Amino acid sequence: MAVIDLPRPSELLVPTLRAMRELGGSASINEIVETVVQREGFSDQQQSQLHNQGPQTEVGYRLAWTRTRLKLMGLLTNSSRGVWALTDEGAALVNDSALPDELQRERIHDRWIAYVGELRAGPGKRRTLGDDDAEPITPEESDEASEVRGWKEHLLHELMAMTPDGFERLAQRLLREANFDSVAVTGKSGDGGIDGLGVYRLGLVSFPIFFQCKRYQGTVGSGAVRDFRGAMAGRGDKGLLITTGSFSADATKEANRAGAQPIDLIDGDHLCDLLKTYELGIRVETRTVEDVTVQPGFFADM
Repeated sequence: MAVIDLPRPSELLVPTLRAMRELGGSASINEIVETVVQREGFSDQQQSQLHNQGPQTEVGYRLAWTRTRLKLMGLLTNSSRGVWALTDEGAALVNDSALPDELQRERIHDRWIAYVGELRAGPGKRRTLGDDDAEPITPEESDEASEVRGWKEHLLHELMAMTPDGFERLAQRLLREANFDSVAVTGKSGDGGIDGLGVYRLGLVSFPIFFQCKRYQGTVGSGAVRDFRGAMAGRGDKGLLITTGSFSADATKEANRAGAQPIDLIDGDHLCDLLKTYELGIRVETRTVEDVTVQPGFFADM
């Protein structure tokens, strides 16, 4: 399927920086994606477009490249916990209210072109580049993109290959590991899309949570959230929607709509992290890396 009218990473530099400013200068990847999607008004069709047949969306892929570019330019930084933040230089640039929008875009874009020129021409040199020549900078992916195309992609493909019943049992096991009690899979025809029920205990209180599982390679829209809420009507006050795909910005907004039953959302990326945390189908091995430094003074003094 052809890519549907989406901006290139070079065209998402400014929207990403402005999203970071709107989010208070720091944000998770999901927060950045959701905010850029809302600010730029991407349609459900654009959000559903998969990158190379999935499991990652094309929007998510391009924004991953955009974050990497901003990091290489020294405008963003990220922690080992996946939190991205504006650097002082990035904050100063995006917060300069006296700078017209067009000039701000030109400065950021020119900075990227200059960076790529130096990268391709060699240390201490600069090559003049056109816009198209700067995309992409190298066939190598960033560490973040490599991770997405690594174990998480493999895991999501394994989840997509499960039977519907098997995926529901996996969700049941995950909730039990996360301190839910009395987790039961109840999904059956005529149950309105509710796949199970668990009781979450928080200190001295507990409350039931209905859950629904969607093995889905793409974006789950707001309609699925409304349908799930409708199935819960009169039966419970809290829901959990789990998918191997992603949620559109409208779905996230609908899940948190004021005055409606709250629905917590777990997308494919978060699901992978949870399975890793509880080591369900995931084996984590910690490797120790030695840093060896030769001390010439030791030999000179012998």
